[in-house]
Amino acid sequence: MIAQGIVVQDNRVLMVKQYVQRGDIVWNFPGGGIEENETPEQGCIREIKEETGYDVQITKLLHEENYKYTYIAEIIDGELFLDREKEYNQDILETAWIDLSNSDRFDSFTKPLLQRYLSEIELKNG
Repeated sequence: MIAQGIVVQDNRVLMVKQYVQRGDIVWNFPGGGIEENETPEQGCIREIKEETGYDVQITKLLHEENYKYTYIAEIIDGELFLDREKEYNQDILETAWIDLSNSDRFDSFTKPLLQRYLSEIELKNG
């Protein structure tokens, strides 16, 4: 099971540049494997903290498919920091705030989720 979070602030989304299993380097939403005795929500919060330095709270489950949970989250504390000394961060090259208009950063995995997020926000804000 995997949990990831979409964190948007000032028209920018928090992302990590990382190596993925298929060998490519991609921009992803922060997240990763859910550990034993963790809920998907707890896994998402822990993974975002480990990969970006931010403490977040989950505001909504955006999407769930094939045991991959994508949450909408918001920052409650912390600052952007990637601890490359930690073994669990060895696949991560960079963390950054990516402008929502920077479409070349989004791929066939992240773009549909981002579109779903933007639709949710539009509905919420009327």
